[in-house]
Amino acid sequence: MAAPLTTSRANVGGAAPSPEQGARRVATALLFLAAVALPCLVLYHAVAPAGVLVAPAAMLPWMQAAAPPHDDDEVNLESDSEDARLERVLRAAAMANDTVILTTLNSAWSEPGSVVDVFLESFRIGEHTRELLDHLVIVSLDATAYRRCKQIHTHCLAVATEGVDFSGQKNFMSDGYLRMMWRRIDFLRLVLEKGFSFIFTDTDIVWFRSPLLHLYAEGDFQIACDHFTGDPDDLGNMPNGGFTYVRANSETVEFYKYWYAARERHPGRHDQDVLNMIKRDPYLAEIGVRIRFLSTEFFGGLCEPSRNLSAVCTMHANCCVGLRRKINDLNVMLHDWRRFMSLQDKDKHSVSWSVPQNCSLNKVE
Repeated sequence: MAAPLTTSRANVGGAAPSPEQGARRVATALLFLAAVALPCLVLYHAVAPAGVLVAPAAMLPWMQAAAPPHDDDEVNLESDSEDARLERVLRAAAMANDTVILTTLNSAWSEPGSVVDVFLESFRIGEHTRELLDHLVIVSLDATAYRRCKQIHTHCLAVATEGVDFSGQKNFMSDGYLRMMWRRIDFLRLVLEKGFSFIFTDTDIVWFRSPLLHLYAEGDFQIACDHFTGDPDDLGNMPNGGFTYVRANSETVEFYKYWYAARERHPGRHDQDVLNMIKRDPYLAEIGVRIRFLSTEFFGGLCEPSRNLSAVCTMHANCCVGLRRKINDLNVMLHDWRRFMSLQDKDKHSVSWSVPQNCSLNKVE
C-alpha cells in the first residue's frame, strides 16, 4: 500500500532549510529592516520637536510656526490652554514662597546683541544673581521673541493679544507702545489672581546684586522711582513702573484692576503716568493697598543713578529714548561693574558710572 501523500510548506519546491540557513535568513531580514528604519529615525529627529511624537499644526494659536517645546512645555499643546501654560510656567519658576521674577520681551529687544542679551549677562556677572535666573520668566509678546527666548532661557511664556502686533520697535508714547504697556498691566493682574507674588523688571534694567534684601517687609505694592524723596511712604515720589515688587493678595488684585480701568479715564497716557494720577485716589485707601517707593540708592537709573556701586542692586536705562542708545549705555554699565569688581576693596570707592553716554530724552533723528 502506497504511503499517503503529504505536502507541507517546508518542502514545497525543495528540501526544508537547515536551522543554520533559517537563522541566516532571519538575521538578513533584521539587518534590512534596521537599514531602512535608521535613516527614517534620523530624519524624524531632525525635524520633529523633542518629546512630541506628532507636532500640532499650530503650537500656539497666534503663531504660524512655533519653536520646539522646551522642558516645561512638553505637553499636549493642542489641548493646553494659555491659562494652563501660565500656571505651569509660573509654578516651574516660583521660589519657595511663590514669588517669580517677570520681564516682557518683543522681537525688537530679542535680537542677538540686543537688550535681552545684556539683561541676562548682568545676572551672570552680578553678586548672587546667577541663581535668580532659575526664577525668571520671560513673557514674550510675539512669536519671534518667543522663539529667541527658547534658545537662551529656561522659563518662557507666550502671551497673545488678538489683533495687535507687538513685534517691532515701539517708540516711546506711540500707539503700539501704549498698547504694550497696558497689556503688561493686565497680564500682571492675572499673575496675582493665580496667587503668585512677583518682581517685575523691564528688560533694559541690569541686575548687579539680589534686590531681595532691600525690599520692604511691609508694603503690598513696591515700586522704583525716577526721583526718590528719601521717604518710602511719600506719595510725592515719582514712580517708575520698570521695577516693582507686588505681593499677591486681594488688595493688589483690586489695585491692578482699578489701575487698568483708569486708562479709560486718561486716554493717551501710559501706565506710569496714570499711576501718578491715581496714587492719591481715596479708593486705594479704601481697598487697603499699601504703596511704598524704593530708594534709588539700591534701584537706580539714568534719571537718578545710584551713587554707591557698593550698594546698587539694579540700574535702569530710563530717561533714554532710542534702542541703540539703550544698548550702548547698558553695555557701558556692565563695563563699569566689571571694572568695579576687579579692584581691591580699598580702591573701589574711586569707581563711578560712565553713563549716560549716548542716552538722552531727545528724540532720535
